[in-house]
Amino acid sequence: MPDHAVSDDPDVQAQLDRLATLSPGADILGLERITRLLDRLGDPHRALPPVFHVAGTNGKGSTCAFLRAALEAEGHSVHVFTSPHLVRFNERIRIGGQLIADPVLASYLERVLDVAEGIGASFFEVTTAAAFLAFAEHPADACILEVGLGGRLDATNVIEHPAICGIAQLGIDHQAFLGDTLPQIAVEKAGIAKTGAPLVTQRYPQSLFPAMIDAVARARTTWLPMGESWDAAAYRDRMHYRDEQGRIDTPLPRLPGAHQVQNAALAFAMLRHQNAVPVSDAALKAAPLWAHWPARLQRLERGPLLASLPPGGEAWLDGGHNQGAGEAISAWFTPDRLDGHKLQLVIGMLANKDLDAYLAPFAGKVAHIHTLPVPGHDHHPPDRFAAVAARWKIGATAHERPEQAITAVATAEPAPRLLIAGSLYLAGEILRLNEQFPD
Repeated sequence: MPDHAVSDDPDVQAQLDRLATLSPGADILGLERITRLLDRLGDPHRALPPVFHVAGTNGKGSTCAFLRAALEAEGHSVHVFTSPHLVRFNERIRIGGQLIADPVLASYLERVLDVAEGIGASFFEVTTAAAFLAFAEHPADACILEVGLGGRLDATNVIEHPAICGIAQLGIDHQAFLGDTLPQIAVEKAGIAKTGAPLVTQRYPQSLFPAMIDAVARARTTWLPMGESWDAAAYRDRMHYRDEQGRIDTPLPRLPGAHQVQNAALAFAMLRHQNAVPVSDAALKAAPLWAHWPARLQRLERGPLLASLPPGGEAWLDGGHNQGAGEAISAWFTPDRLDGHKLQLVIGMLANKDLDAYLAPFAGKVAHIHTLPVPGHDHHPPDRFAAVAARWKIGATAHERPEQAITAVATAEPAPRLLIAGSLYLAGEILRLNEQFPD
Protein backbone atom coordinates (compact mmCIF):
# COMPACT_ATOMS: atom_id res chain seq x y z
CA MET A 1 0.00 0.00 0.00
CA PRO A 2 1.37 3.49 -0.78
CA ASP A 3 3.32 4.93 2.16
CA HIS A 4 2.35 1.85 4.19
CA ALA A 5 -0.89 3.57 5.26
CA VAL A 6 -3.16 1.60 7.59
CA SER A 7 -5.74 2.59 10.19
CA ASP A 8 -7.50 0.94 13.10
CA ASP A 9 -10.66 2.83 12.15
CA PRO A 10 -12.67 0.81 9.61
CA ASP A 11 -14.07 3.91 7.88
CA VAL A 12 -10.62 5.43 7.43
CA GLN A 13 -9.22 2.08 6.31
CA ALA A 14 -11.95 1.80 3.70
CA GLN A 15 -10.78 5.08 2.17
CA LEU A 16 -7.10 4.09 2.44
CA ASP A 17 -7.98 0.92 0.56
CA ARG A 18 -9.48 3.09 -2.18
CA LEU A 19 -6.32 5.21 -2.22
CA ALA A 20 -4.25 2.08 -2.78
CA THR A 21 -6.04 1.37 -6.06
CA LEU A 22 -5.17 4.72 -7.64
CA SER A 23 -2.87 5.28 -10.57
CA PRO A 24 0.75 5.68 -9.45
CA GLY A 25 0.62 9.32 -10.50
CA ALA A 26 3.62 10.15 -8.32
CA ASP A 27 5.81 8.53 -10.97
CA ILE A 28 5.19 11.66 -13.08
CA LEU A 29 5.39 14.91 -11.16
CA GLY A 30 3.17 17.73 -12.30
CA LEU A 31 0.35 20.08 -11.32
CA GLU A 32 -2.23 19.11 -13.94
CA ARG A 33 -3.87 16.31 -11.94
CA ILE A 34 -4.05 18.17 -8.63
CA THR A 35 -5.40 21.26 -10.43
CA ARG A 36 -8.19 19.25 -12.08
CA LEU A 37 -9.00 17.53 -8.80
CA LEU A 38 -9.21 20.79 -6.88
CA ASP A 39 -11.37 22.29 -9.62
CA ARG A 40 -13.92 19.52 -9.08
CA LEU A 41 -13.89 20.34 -5.36
CA GLY A 42 -14.49 24.06 -5.85
CA ASP A 43 -10.83 25.16 -5.59
CA PRO A 44 -10.50 24.98 -1.79
CA HIS A 45 -6.80 25.91 -2.04
CA ARG A 46 -7.93 29.46 -2.84
CA ALA A 47 -9.78 29.75 0.47
CA LEU A 48 -6.97 28.95 2.91
CA PRO A 49 -5.72 31.23 5.67
CA PRO A 50 -2.25 32.78 5.11
CA VAL A 51 0.10 30.03 3.93
CA PHE A 52 3.67 29.37 5.07
CA HIS A 53 5.15 27.09 2.37
CA VAL A 54 8.29 25.11 3.25
CA ALA A 55 10.57 23.02 0.99
CA GLY A 56 13.99 21.44 1.49
CA THR A 57 15.85 18.14 1.42
CA ASN A 58 16.38 17.96 5.18
CA GLY A 59 14.85 20.07 7.93
CA LYS A 60 11.61 21.18 6.31
CA GLY A 61 9.47 19.22 8.77
CA SER A 62 11.39 20.62 11.74
CA THR A 63 11.07 24.13 10.29
CA CYS A 64 7.31 23.58 10.11
CA ALA A 65 7.36 22.48 13.75
CA PHE A 66 9.11 25.71 14.78
CA LEU A 67 6.68 27.77 12.69
CA ARG A 68 3.74 26.10 14.36
CA ALA A 69 5.24 26.52 17.84
CA ALA A 70 5.78 30.25 17.37
CA LEU A 71 2.36 30.87 15.84
CA GLU A 72 0.60 28.90 18.56
CA ALA A 73 2.66 30.62 21.27
CA GLU A 74 1.19 33.86 19.93
CA GLY A 75 -2.28 32.35 20.35
CA HIS A 76 -2.99 31.71 16.68
CA SER A 77 -4.97 28.75 15.38
CA VAL A 78 -2.87 26.85 12.83
CA HIS A 79 -3.57 24.24 10.16
CA VAL A 80 -0.60 22.01 9.25
CA PHE A 81 -0.02 19.59 6.36
CA THR A 82 3.12 17.41 6.54
CA SER A 83 4.31 14.07 5.20
CA PRO A 84 4.92 11.24 5.54
CA HIS A 85 3.14 10.01 8.64
CA LEU A 86 4.94 7.78 11.13
CA VAL A 87 2.26 5.64 12.79
CA ARG A 88 -1.18 7.05 11.90
CA PHE A 89 -2.22 8.63 8.62
CA ASN A 90 -3.94 11.35 10.68
CA GLU A 91 -0.50 12.84 11.50
CA ARG A 92 -0.42 14.42 8.04
CA ILE A 93 -3.32 16.79 8.69
CA ARG A 94 -3.73 19.08 11.70
CA ILE A 95 -6.88 21.19 11.85
CA GLY A 96 -6.47 24.16 14.17
CA GLY A 97 -3.54 22.47 15.89
CA GLN A 98 -5.22 19.10 16.48
CA LEU A 99 -4.68 15.88 14.56
CA ILE A 100 -7.63 15.29 12.28
CA ALA A 101 -10.14 12.94 13.92
CA ASP A 102 -10.90 9.59 12.25
CA PRO A 103 -14.53 10.39 11.27
CA VAL A 104 -13.48 13.73 9.80
CA LEU A 105 -10.55 12.19 7.94
CA ALA A 106 -12.70 9.42 6.48
CA SER A 107 -15.27 11.98 5.32
CA TYR A 108 -12.75 14.22 3.56
CA LEU A 109 -10.94 11.34 1.87
CA GLU A 110 -14.29 9.99 0.69
CA ARG A 111 -15.36 13.36 -0.71
CA VAL A 112 -12.13 13.71 -2.68
CA LEU A 113 -12.04 10.12 -3.92
CA ASP A 114 -15.66 10.34 -5.03
CA VAL A 115 -14.78 13.06 -7.54
CA ALA A 116 -11.31 11.80 -8.53
CA GLU A 117 -12.37 9.26 -11.15
CA GLY A 118 -10.59 9.61 -14.47
CA ILE A 119 -7.93 12.04 -13.28
CA GLY A 120 -5.28 9.47 -12.34
CA ALA A 121 -4.42 11.37 -9.17
CA SER A 122 -1.76 9.90 -6.90
CA PHE A 123 -1.95 8.95 -3.22
CA PHE A 124 -0.23 12.22 -2.28
CA GLU A 125 -2.38 14.36 -4.57
CA VAL A 126 -5.62 13.00 -3.10
CA THR A 127 -4.24 13.49 0.41
CA THR A 128 -3.23 17.07 -0.42
CA ALA A 129 -6.68 17.82 -1.83
CA ALA A 130 -8.34 16.36 1.28
CA ALA A 131 -6.16 18.55 3.49
CA PHE A 132 -6.95 21.68 1.49
CA LEU A 133 -10.67 20.90 1.63
CA ALA A 134 -10.53 20.41 5.40
CA PHE A 135 -8.50 23.60 5.89
CA ALA A 136 -10.83 25.67 3.72
CA GLU A 137 -13.87 24.52 5.72
CA HIS A 138 -12.40 25.16 9.17
CA PRO A 139 -11.36 28.68 10.21
CA ALA A 140 -7.79 29.30 11.33
CA ASP A 141 -5.27 32.14 11.46
CA ALA A 142 -2.49 30.45 9.50
CA CYS A 143 -1.71 27.39 7.41
CA ILE A 144 1.68 25.61 7.22
CA LEU A 145 2.34 23.43 4.17
CA GLU A 146 5.33 21.12 3.86
CA VAL A 147 6.35 20.22 0.31
CA GLY A 148 6.10 16.49 -0.32
CA LEU A 149 8.73 16.05 -3.06
CA GLY A 150 10.79 18.73 -4.76
CA GLY A 151 8.76 21.90 -4.99
CA ARG A 152 8.17 23.17 -8.51
CA LEU A 153 5.89 20.26 -9.47
CA ASP A 154 4.78 19.19 -6.00
CA ALA A 155 1.03 19.08 -5.39
CA THR A 156 1.30 21.74 -2.67
CA ASN A 157 2.67 24.20 -5.24
CA VAL A 158 -0.80 25.04 -6.54
CA ILE A 159 -0.93 27.67 -3.79
CA GLU A 160 -0.88 30.94 -5.73
CA HIS A 161 -0.43 33.57 -3.02
CA PRO A 162 1.42 32.27 0.05
CA ALA A 163 2.38 34.68 2.79
CA ILE A 164 6.00 33.55 2.54
CA CYS A 165 8.09 30.64 1.25
CA GLY A 166 11.10 28.97 2.86
CA ILE A 167 13.70 26.40 1.81
CA ALA A 168 15.70 24.45 4.39
CA GLN A 169 18.90 22.48 3.82
CA LEU A 170 19.51 21.15 0.32
CA GLY A 171 21.12 17.80 -0.45
CA ILE A 172 21.12 14.87 -2.85
CA ASP A 173 17.93 12.81 -2.56
CA HIS A 174 15.10 11.60 -4.81
CA GLN A 175 17.45 11.77 -7.80
CA ALA A 176 14.99 9.95 -10.08
CA PHE A 177 12.62 12.90 -9.76
CA LEU A 178 14.80 15.91 -9.00
CA GLY A 179 18.16 15.36 -10.70
CA ASP A 180 21.61 14.13 -9.74
CA THR A 181 23.27 17.44 -8.84
CA LEU A 182 22.63 20.09 -6.21
CA PRO A 183 22.03 22.84 -8.80
CA GLN A 184 19.36 20.67 -10.47
CA ILE A 185 17.73 19.97 -7.11
CA ALA A 186 17.90 23.65 -6.18
CA VAL A 187 15.94 24.55 -9.33
CA GLU A 188 13.15 22.18 -8.29
CA LYS A 189 13.04 23.40 -4.68
CA ALA A 190 13.16 27.09 -5.66
CA GLY A 191 10.14 26.51 -7.88
CA ILE A 192 7.91 27.31 -4.88
CA ALA A 193 8.81 31.02 -5.22
CA LYS A 194 5.71 33.18 -5.77
CA THR A 195 4.99 36.81 -6.55
CA GLY A 196 4.62 38.90 -3.40
CA ALA A 197 6.02 36.20 -1.13
CA PRO A 198 9.70 36.56 -0.17
CA LEU A 199 11.78 33.39 -0.59
CA VAL A 200 13.73 32.76 2.64
CA THR A 201 16.52 30.16 2.51
CA GLN A 202 19.38 28.67 4.43
CA ARG A 203 22.96 29.57 3.53
CA TYR A 204 23.88 27.89 0.22
CA PRO A 205 27.11 27.57 -1.78
CA GLN A 206 27.57 29.98 -4.66
CA SER A 207 26.93 27.18 -7.16
CA LEU A 208 23.25 27.35 -6.15
CA PHE A 209 22.90 31.12 -6.46
CA PRO A 210 21.85 31.03 -10.14
CA ALA A 211 18.92 28.73 -9.34
CA MET A 212 17.70 31.02 -6.57
CA ILE A 213 18.24 34.23 -8.53
CA ASP A 214 16.42 32.85 -11.56
CA ALA A 215 13.50 31.57 -9.45
CA VAL A 216 12.86 34.89 -7.72
CA ALA A 217 13.26 36.78 -10.99
CA ARG A 218 10.61 34.60 -12.62
CA ALA A 219 8.31 35.04 -9.62
CA ARG A 220 9.07 38.76 -9.33
CA THR A 221 9.90 38.48 -5.66
CA THR A 222 12.95 38.75 -3.39
CA TRP A 223 15.47 36.20 -2.13
CA LEU A 224 16.42 36.43 1.56
CA PRO A 225 19.31 34.01 2.20
CA MET A 226 20.86 33.28 5.57
CA GLY A 227 24.11 35.18 5.99
CA GLU A 228 22.87 38.24 4.09
CA SER A 229 19.31 39.22 5.00
CA TRP A 230 19.40 37.42 8.34
CA ASP A 231 21.70 35.19 10.39
CA ALA A 232 21.80 33.01 13.48
CA ALA A 233 24.24 31.09 15.62
CA ALA A 234 24.44 29.13 18.86
CA TYR A 235 26.67 30.64 21.53
CA ARG A 236 26.93 29.89 25.25
CA ASP A 237 23.82 27.73 25.30
CA ARG A 238 21.68 30.36 23.60
CA MET A 239 20.45 30.89 20.06
CA HIS A 240 21.21 34.34 18.69
CA TYR A 241 19.17 35.52 15.71
CA ARG A 242 19.48 38.86 13.92
CA ASP A 243 18.04 40.65 10.91
CA GLU A 244 17.33 44.25 9.88
CA GLN A 245 14.60 44.42 12.54
CA GLY A 246 17.03 43.68 15.36
CA ARG A 247 18.32 40.82 17.48
CA ILE A 248 16.58 38.07 19.44
CA ASP A 249 18.25 35.74 21.93
CA THR A 250 16.38 32.54 22.78
CA PRO A 251 16.98 29.21 24.49
CA LEU A 252 18.50 26.54 22.28
CA PRO A 253 15.91 24.32 20.61
CA ARG A 254 14.62 21.38 22.60
CA LEU A 255 14.99 19.33 19.43
CA PRO A 256 18.53 17.88 19.59
CA GLY A 257 21.30 18.71 17.16
CA ALA A 258 23.16 21.79 16.00
CA HIS A 259 21.20 21.66 12.74
CA GLN A 260 18.01 22.49 14.62
CA VAL A 261 19.37 25.96 15.36
CA GLN A 262 19.40 26.54 11.60
CA ASN A 263 15.86 25.19 11.20
CA ALA A 264 14.52 27.32 14.06
CA ALA A 265 16.26 30.38 12.64
CA LEU A 266 14.73 29.74 9.21
CA ALA A 267 11.30 29.68 10.83
CA PHE A 268 12.10 32.94 12.64
CA ALA A 269 13.21 34.58 9.39
CA MET A 270 10.02 33.46 7.63
CA LEU A 271 7.85 34.83 10.41
CA ARG A 272 9.71 38.15 10.60
CA HIS A 273 9.65 38.77 6.84
CA GLN A 274 5.89 38.37 6.32
CA ASN A 275 3.04 40.70 7.21
CA ALA A 276 -0.01 38.42 7.09
CA VAL A 277 0.10 37.00 10.64
CA PRO A 278 1.59 39.01 13.54
CA VAL A 279 4.07 37.20 15.79
CA SER A 280 5.75 38.86 18.77
CA ASP A 281 9.31 38.45 19.98
CA ALA A 282 7.90 36.75 23.07
CA ALA A 283 6.31 34.04 20.92
CA LEU A 284 9.56 33.54 19.02
CA LYS A 285 11.42 33.13 22.29
CA ALA A 286 8.97 30.42 23.36
CA ALA A 287 9.11 28.49 20.10
CA PRO A 288 12.48 26.69 20.51
CA LEU A 289 11.24 24.96 23.66
CA TRP A 290 7.69 24.37 22.41
CA ALA A 291 8.56 22.71 19.10
CA HIS A 292 8.35 18.94 18.91
CA TRP A 293 8.97 16.77 15.86
CA PRO A 294 9.11 12.98 16.39
CA ALA A 295 11.70 10.63 14.86
CA ARG A 296 14.27 13.39 14.51
CA LEU A 297 16.95 12.51 17.06
CA GLN A 298 14.14 11.55 19.40
CA ARG A 299 15.09 10.09 22.78
CA LEU A 300 12.96 6.99 23.13
CA GLU A 301 11.13 6.08 26.29
CA ARG A 302 11.54 2.68 27.91
CA GLY A 303 8.32 1.34 26.40
CA PRO A 304 7.44 -2.26 25.51
CA LEU A 305 10.01 -2.53 22.73
CA LEU A 306 12.89 -1.16 24.80
CA ALA A 307 12.01 -2.70 28.17
CA SER A 308 14.97 -5.10 27.95
CA LEU A 309 17.62 -2.37 27.70
CA PRO A 310 19.82 -2.43 30.82
CA PRO A 311 20.00 0.48 33.28
CA GLY A 312 22.11 3.25 31.84
CA GLY A 313 21.25 2.32 28.26
CA GLU A 314 19.97 5.01 25.89
CA ALA A 315 17.99 4.73 22.67
CA TRP A 316 17.64 7.40 19.97
CA LEU A 317 15.49 7.37 16.86
CA ASP A 318 15.96 9.27 13.61
CA GLY A 319 14.34 8.77 10.22
CA GLY A 320 17.00 10.62 8.18
CA HIS A 321 18.27 8.74 5.14
CA ASN A 322 20.68 10.84 3.06
CA GLN A 323 24.18 12.25 3.36
CA GLY A 324 23.11 15.53 4.96
CA ALA A 325 21.06 13.68 7.56
CA GLY A 326 23.94 11.31 8.28
CA GLU A 327 26.30 14.23 8.83
CA ALA A 328 23.88 16.04 11.16
CA ILE A 329 23.01 12.94 13.20
CA SER A 330 26.62 11.79 13.50
CA ALA A 331 27.69 15.25 14.64
CA TRP A 332 25.22 15.03 17.51
CA PHE A 333 26.99 11.94 18.90
CA THR A 334 30.15 13.64 20.12
CA PRO A 335 32.71 11.74 22.25
CA ASP A 336 31.44 13.56 25.33
CA ARG A 337 27.85 12.60 24.58
CA LEU A 338 28.81 9.00 23.96
CA ASP A 339 30.84 9.00 27.22
CA GLY A 340 33.46 6.68 25.83
CA HIS A 341 30.92 4.34 24.23
CA LYS A 342 30.36 3.51 20.59
CA LEU A 343 26.93 3.27 19.01
CA GLN A 344 24.93 0.13 18.51
CA LEU A 345 23.38 1.01 15.15
CA VAL A 346 20.03 -0.56 14.24
CA ILE A 347 19.29 0.38 10.66
CA GLY A 348 17.00 -0.28 7.71
CA MET A 349 17.03 1.79 4.53
CA LEU A 350 15.05 1.97 1.31
CA ALA A 351 16.82 0.55 -1.72
CA ASN A 352 16.74 3.88 -3.57
CA LYS A 353 18.74 5.67 -0.84
CA ASP A 354 22.53 6.10 -0.87
CA LEU A 355 23.53 3.83 1.98
CA ASP A 356 27.27 4.57 1.77
CA ALA A 357 26.80 8.35 1.73
CA TYR A 358 24.53 8.18 4.78
CA LEU A 359 26.83 5.90 6.79
CA ALA A 360 30.17 7.53 5.96
CA PRO A 361 29.98 10.17 8.75
CA PHE A 362 29.52 7.42 11.36
CA ALA A 363 32.89 5.76 10.69
CA GLY A 364 34.67 5.23 13.99
CA LYS A 365 31.53 5.81 16.07
CA VAL A 366 29.78 2.45 15.64
CA ALA A 367 30.48 -0.75 17.57
CA HIS A 368 28.09 -3.04 15.68
CA ILE A 369 25.55 -2.76 12.86
CA HIS A 370 22.19 -4.50 13.29
CA THR A 371 20.19 -4.55 10.04
CA LEU A 372 16.42 -4.67 9.59
CA PRO A 373 14.07 -4.81 6.62
CA VAL A 374 11.73 -1.87 6.00
CA PRO A 375 8.28 -3.52 6.01
CA GLY A 376 6.29 -3.05 2.83
CA HIS A 377 9.11 -1.40 0.86
CA ASP A 378 12.13 -2.36 -1.24
CA HIS A 379 15.16 -2.02 1.01
CA HIS A 380 18.89 -2.62 1.06
CA PRO A 381 19.77 -6.27 1.86
CA PRO A 382 21.90 -7.15 4.93
CA ASP A 383 25.01 -7.83 2.86
CA ARG A 384 25.21 -4.17 1.82
CA PHE A 385 25.50 -3.13 5.46
CA ALA A 386 27.83 -6.05 6.18
CA ALA A 387 30.22 -4.74 3.51
CA VAL A 388 30.41 -1.40 5.33
CA ALA A 389 30.91 -3.16 8.66
CA ALA A 390 33.76 -5.18 7.14
CA ARG A 391 35.49 -1.99 5.99
CA TRP A 392 35.09 -0.58 9.48
CA LYS A 393 36.33 -3.88 11.02
CA ILE A 394 33.21 -4.30 13.15
CA GLY A 395 30.45 -6.88 13.29
CA ALA A 396 27.11 -6.89 11.48
CA THR A 397 24.03 -8.96 12.31
CA ALA A 398 20.85 -9.29 10.27
CA HIS A 399 17.48 -9.40 12.05
CA GLU A 400 13.96 -9.88 10.74
CA ARG A 401 12.13 -7.97 13.47
CA PRO A 402 12.95 -4.92 15.63
CA GLU A 403 12.34 -6.99 18.77
CA GLN A 404 15.18 -9.31 17.77
CA ALA A 405 17.56 -6.41 17.18
CA ILE A 406 16.74 -4.83 20.55
CA THR A 407 17.26 -8.15 22.34
CA ALA A 408 20.69 -8.44 20.73
CA VAL A 409 21.60 -4.86 21.60
CA ALA A 410 20.47 -5.30 25.22
CA THR A 411 23.26 -7.81 25.84
CA ALA A 412 25.99 -5.45 24.65
CA GLU A 413 28.62 -4.32 27.12
CA PRO A 414 28.84 -1.67 28.45
CA ALA A 415 25.26 -0.34 28.67
CA PRO A 416 24.47 0.44 25.02
CA ARG A 417 24.06 3.76 23.29
CA LEU A 418 21.55 2.76 20.64
CA LEU A 419 20.63 4.61 17.45
CA ILE A 420 17.76 3.34 15.32
CA ALA A 421 18.01 5.02 11.94
CA GLY A 422 17.77 5.03 8.16
CA SER A 423 14.05 5.29 7.35
CA LEU A 424 10.97 7.18 8.48
CA TYR A 425 8.94 4.07 7.69
CA LEU A 426 11.10 2.03 10.06
CA ALA A 427 10.89 4.85 12.61
CA GLY A 428 7.11 4.65 12.53
CA GLU A 429 7.23 0.91 13.19
CA ILE A 430 9.58 1.48 16.14
CA LEU A 431 7.28 4.09 17.67
CA ARG A 432 4.29 1.78 17.21
CA LEU A 433 6.01 -1.17 18.86
CA ASN A 434 7.25 1.02 21.70
CA GLU A 435 3.73 2.49 22.14
CA GLN A 436 5.12 6.00 21.74
CA PHE A 437 2.59 7.50 19.36
CA PRO A 438 3.00 10.98 17.81
CA ASP A 439 0.28 13.40 18.91
